Amino acid sequence: MNKELLEMYEKLGINAKTAEFGEEIAAGLKERFAKIDEVAEYNQMKVLMALQKNQVSEACLHGTTGYGYNDLGREKLEAVYADIFHTEDALVRPQITCGTHALALALMSNLRPGQELMSPVGKPYDTLEEVIGIRPSKGSLAEYGITYAQADLLPDGGFDWDGIRAKINERTHLVTIQRSKGYQTRHTLSVAEIGELISFIKGIKPDVICMVDNCYGEFVETIEPTDVGADMVVGSLIKNPGGGLAPIGGYIAGKKECVENAAYRLTSPGLGKEVGASLGILGTFFQGLFLSPTVTASALKTAIFAANIYEKLGFSVLPDSTESRHDIIQAITFGKPEAVEGFCRGIQAAAPVDSYVTPIPWDMPGYDAPVIMAAGNFVSGSSIELSADGPIKPPYAVYFQGGLTWPHGKLGILKSLQSLVDIGVVLW
Repeated sequence: MNKELLEMYEKLGINAKTAEFGEEIAAGLKERFAKIDEVAEYNQMKVLMALQKNQVSEACLHGTTGYGYNDLGREKLEAVYADIFHTEDALVRPQITCGTHALALALMSNLRPGQELMSPVGKPYDTLEEVIGIRPSKGSLAEYGITYAQADLLPDGGFDWDGIRAKINERTHLVTIQRSKGYQTRHTLSVAEIGELISFIKGIKPDVICMVDNCYGEFVETIEPTDVGADMVVGSLIKNPGGGLAPIGGYIAGKKECVENAAYRLTSPGLGKEVGASLGILGTFFQGLFLSPTVTASALKTAIFAANIYEKLGFSVLPDSTESRHDIIQAITFGKPEAVEGFCRGIQAAAPVDSYVTPIPWDMPGYDAPVIMAAGNFVSGSSIELSADGPIKPPYAVYFQGGLTWPHGKLGILKSLQSLVDIGVVLW
């Protein structure tokens, strides 16, 4: 590391030993990073082709108000998403407030009383428990007479084929597949694994709807779950596809009937996709999508750097330092709450916004334990930006993601490490 850069890191509170350790780790990742750049280049061309095919113009960047009838930009954006994901249709709206909302919308619009929802990959993400009714909540699927079944993953993380077969019955109408790990220490599913799972399920019941929670996985690989048989993919625009610019929003892409059902639920029967003003933020949606492949690549590099740093220090990391990557999340298990909090303080201290704030655990809505979140972001809660969070409960793991640029992501991990050095969790 050159003298000028080392001095800059020291001004940011990182001592020479921490900086040099990080530089040693980063130097060994150049070949891995080059492969990430190849995937980003492919996906960049894919996004560009979709924008050009649909003749996106300057007029598409301006929004509508009121009812939002004849919103050219909104219609073009949804056509672009459908082309990128190779689907019949897409719903991409600022009225979808977050990833949980997008998933709830897809589920509630495509399930009816008396039908059953099934998860073949174990427990869903915490915020979906109340949507489903695993934990009672007003307006849950359970309150509408929609039942839920679950097949857990095997201890080695593989699919329980016999268990899945046993859970599918005549009422099984929709299968939800969570690609990422959520607050669990399981591996993230690759697109190939998702394709194998969907093929197995449809071999048992061909008419079942297979929906994939695609959060954190977009543009990590050159293909998406809809390329391997998924009927719907669902995600948040303040994660990968928003490229750090989208200020809100979510998407559902898939079979036309599934998307239409979601649109009628989002607005109202009889209106569907025809209404929903874009309110002047379409430019950020288009530009964020354009930047998304390279932003996702930066987040992946940051996650791999974190895995290598903390594995070398003896902590359990998932994925490990050499595994292939299928989302941008890096889990690190510390085994004690003070380490989770210390890591998050370091990430917060590296933020461009609110770097002076100290994150503390709190009873966040939708979770069954206090959660600590470090996110000093330009877009509140945007987890494609540098962020870290985790529930304060055993095994006391932190979940790190994001980094709009690799240099900033690198700084964030070094700050997290320095924070742990300062409180004595890591000893030099």
